Amino acid sequence: MSERPTIRDVALAAGVGTATVDRVLNGRGKVREETMRKVAEAAHRVGYHASTLIDQRLDSALPEMTFGFVLHKGKQEFYQNFANEIQRAVTVRHDIRGRAVVRFSASQSPQDFLTEIAEISGKVDAIASSAVNHQSITQEVQRLKETGVPTFALLNDFAQGIRENYLGLNNMQVGRSAAWMATTAAKQQGKLAVFVGGNRWHGHELRETGFRSFVRDSAPGFHVLDTLVNLETRQVTYEATLELIDRHRDLRGIYVAGGGMEGAIAALREAAEPNTVSLVVNELTADSRAALMDGYVTMVISTPLRQLCADMVEMMISAVKNGSSDVPGQHFLQPQIYLPEAFG
Repeated sequence: MSERPTIRDVALAAGVGTATVDRVLNGRGKVREETMRKVAEAAHRVGYHASTLIDQRLDSALPEMTFGFVLHKGKQEFYQNFANEIQRAVTVRHDIRGRAVVRFSASQSPQDFLTEIAEISGKVDAIASSAVNHQSITQEVQRLKETGVPTFALLNDFAQGIRENYLGLNNMQVGRSAAWMATTAAKQQGKLAVFVGGNRWHGHELRETGFRSFVRDSAPGFHVLDTLVNLETRQVTYEATLELIDRHRDLRGIYVAGGGMEGAIAALREAAEPNTVSLVVNELTADSRAALMDGYVTMVISTPLRQLCADMVEMMISAVKNGSSDVPGQHFLQPQIYLPEAFG
């Protein structure tokens, strides 16, 4: 029967002295996190009987951080996926003892976002939100900054110049990509429609601007109708899409720049043949995936949520450890593009 591994065996495997292993085991003096991690890994590798205790010492030495997130549309699949990826991104970090607090705004109103932000602001080290653009939100972000709580804008870039960073897609580029697909997929020239959630979504405005810019520059044979506001709701989008189809027989394409795509999909299923009106939407969900396969959605432009959340947590940790950046930044991620053939 072989002898049980000793502190000396752990020290040899970790490349440190036995005194260092003893300090880790008994919590005597300060040991660098990197060294503690080497000792913990070596203890597991050699089968040291107190490896669990070393893990506990390592965990207790890690800084505690709590991150707050305020999203909206909590019942929608995309935002449920977003919340799950946030939790995952915090959980997989081994350099902190992290906790994610995720709240959902009851509506798109600035006050509802502020209510949720106020609820968690005194309990977290940093905040990230998909809030709307509004003066009251900007003032709150300024207050948080002054109290040492950095704020990050997600998907929609609010409180520019004050918030710590924006993480999401390049929305102008997204709009141009949507217009390219809508015009390329159309069998004839004609009219195009754009839905935005409302005038408080800076990201939607940029997408609309990019869409119109591409059509004006590269597809002048198409005419973009007046922008429609759908409040990111299924029913409003559904009714407006049916009206578009009825009023404009030469409707060739629709771009839903924010939420509510389920309504456009339902209306096209009801009133149009597959592949007759090119529909471009954002975010891959069960509805948009099925519509791609059935010929009612032409392209899905999707946010890489796992990468966004991993990058976001990294930036939040850095801001908490090192303080806010002197220059607020923008962190663009490459969108994921889905076409019907991806699921053929």
